[in-house]
Amino acid sequence: MSYEHLLSPLDVGGITLKNRVMMGSMHTGFEDKAKDFPQLARYFAARAEGGVALMVTGGFAPNITGQLGPMGSMLTAKRQLGRHKLVTDAVHEHDGRIVMQILHAGRYGYTPWSKSASNKKSPITPFGTRAMSTKDVEKTIRDYANSARLAKDAGYDGVEIMGSEGYLINQFLAARTNDRTDRFGGSAEKRMTLPREIARAVRDAAGDDFLVLYRISVADLVDNSQTFEEIATLAQHLQGDVSMFNSGIGWHEARIPTIVTSVPRAAFAWATGKLRAAVDIPVIASNRINTPEVGEQIIADGLADMVSMARPLLADPDFVKKAQAGRADLINTCIACNQACLDHTFSGKKVSCLVNPQAGREGELVLLPVPKPRAKRVAVVGAGPAGLAAATNLAERGHDVTLFEARDHLGGQFRLAMNIPGKEEFAETLRYFMTRLDELKVDVRLSTRADAETLDGYDHVVLATGVTPRRPAIEGIDHAKVVMYDELLRGEKVAGERVAVVGAGGIGFDVSEYLLHEPHENLKHWMERWGVTESENVPGNIVEKVTEKPRRQVYLVQRKHAALGKGLGKTSGWVHRQTLKDSKVEFIGGATYDKVDDAGLHLTITPTPPRAVGPLTKASKKTGLPLTMVPQLKALDAKYASVPAEAKAKFEGQEPTKRVLDVDTVVICAGQESVADTFGLDPAKVTVIGGADVAAELDAKRAIKQATELAAAL
Repeated sequence: MSYEHLLSPLDVGGITLKNRVMMGSMHTGFEDKAKDFPQLARYFAARAEGGVALMVTGGFAPNITGQLGPMGSMLTAKRQLGRHKLVTDAVHEHDGRIVMQILHAGRYGYTPWSKSASNKKSPITPFGTRAMSTKDVEKTIRDYANSARLAKDAGYDGVEIMGSEGYLINQFLAARTNDRTDRFGGSAEKRMTLPREIARAVRDAAGDDFLVLYRISVADLVDNSQTFEEIATLAQHLQGDVSMFNSGIGWHEARIPTIVTSVPRAAFAWATGKLRAAVDIPVIASNRINTPEVGEQIIADGLADMVSMARPLLADPDFVKKAQAGRADLINTCIACNQACLDHTFSGKKVSCLVNPQAGREGELVLLPVPKPRAKRVAVVGAGPAGLAAATNLAERGHDVTLFEARDHLGGQFRLAMNIPGKEEFAETLRYFMTRLDELKVDVRLSTRADAETLDGYDHVVLATGVTPRRPAIEGIDHAKVVMYDELLRGEKVAGERVAVVGAGGIGFDVSEYLLHEPHENLKHWMERWGVTESENVPGNIVEKVTEKPRRQVYLVQRKHAALGKGLGKTSGWVHRQTLKDSKVEFIGGATYDKVDDAGLHLTITPTPPRAVGPLTKASKKTGLPLTMVPQLKALDAKYASVPAEAKAKFEGQEPTKRVLDVDTVVICAGQESVADTFGLDPAKVTVIGGADVAAELDAKRAIKQATELAAAL
């Protein structure tokens, strides 16, 4: 495809953007400390060099009450400008444009000093919040203007006012979080006062020769929030001061997924299209746009003037260059797994990318060409994620690489993952690796089991032989009802109508979804299943979910007493849990697997032991203050923790219960074991990576990172 719409220039506010691709805001973890700004500059420079027309930084608070967390990113004083100029100069050196996002967290601030429209505590932070006085609000408006003025002095091409995702401005706009009686609350029109005055103040402070983007919530996805009529009215008020609108979807507390891999591509472009029809300035679409084809179609259909992609440009900083060269097949596509990006962000770690571990490590993890005399003959054994990453990255550096795979196809655990409904995107990573193998002329030998003789003569051997499912010592493990998870996902065996899934880790959840849902879910069905409507009259665009009779009765069973799915991803785990709950999966914890026979799966279920509670935890519950968040206090709390006498007595009076699950099939998802035969080779010439090194469920992030680091070092 030529991508004539996506790659065409766009004139905005006296600035010509060279194409319609924007890298949307994502907090990377490099914004908070001055010492990390050189890396932040390298990170953005790589995307500018890759052809991205416009980029938006992670959010910078306009004042201390707006911080996302203690010591969080702010732009409030001239002394901070030097570090920002590192970023803007690096981007401009590569003919890119960059705007700084001004974000006031409001009640989403992970601090005890957060302030919001009202004193309504956020459900996603442990801290309460105080209501702003009228003077507080007026000062905050001035603080936004000050941040914008400073951003211009730092060399930014503009600012983005964060008015969505449930942050401060969104909190003022919704009745659910604004019960004020001054001029900033009351009617819907009065609730719009804050964003209107912020936009006016920012424009006055920065001048006309400066981009002012406004991130507007086009669908709140929470109740007691904005209707589309209110959103459109706000946009019409703002467009005299704003250069472009960027679409925001959902509040962070919404119980509807918006960016995980199971969300259909461009799932919310319809909402952006409605806004575009209501205003006279350019509008940007966002959320689950991960290929140039999707971006091209959105613009061609008139739903937006530009598309915003954050994670896809983590996955491949050269996304635009490759599209321009007609080589979209070489784009390392974002699979929306969230494992190294958003999960890192919400865990206080630096952002990276599962499929591109060089993201966030620009200038540090570099694949430099090796001089020909130093090039090695390298054998890579195993073509799962680790082996594919090792083979392609080693070949890119100039090594002579042979890839051995015992099966007749590539992919390993990713080949299984792509069969899970909602994880179809994983096929894109295999497509990318296969294209690279061909481009780099890697010698690929399928259906070839490596041995000592085969590997003789290579300078180095990389063992990426992966994992095999663990067969637990359960009586009846060889019964006809028992199926290993890989046999099921490869289609070698079929499950019956009533299924017990043994093991509630990531694979157990994936298998349950495989048993219950069809792959390649269309947008209409997805919206019905999650209760999303396009109706302009429904606040938040949420309605009752449409429920269906489950395809199967599934029991998800684990030994642990902990909540099932506790180890799943921080930003995606709740989606998997809710999906299974909606499909009437029965969760069973604290189970011992006694045996499998013709009657089904026999269990002994032990009572859940009471949790020891420390004195600080007790105080925290009474006061509402998260006293045990401080590590030292947590340790002290644990030291003096005890089980309440009443709970202890109740537990000791309970007996284990026996239960037989009358099922047709028992799927074993009880962990994995490494496959790591070194064939008696010289240990100095062998490196073991991926699952062969450490068997851990769904840990492609570590596998690909290991492989890339090895390739950079060899």
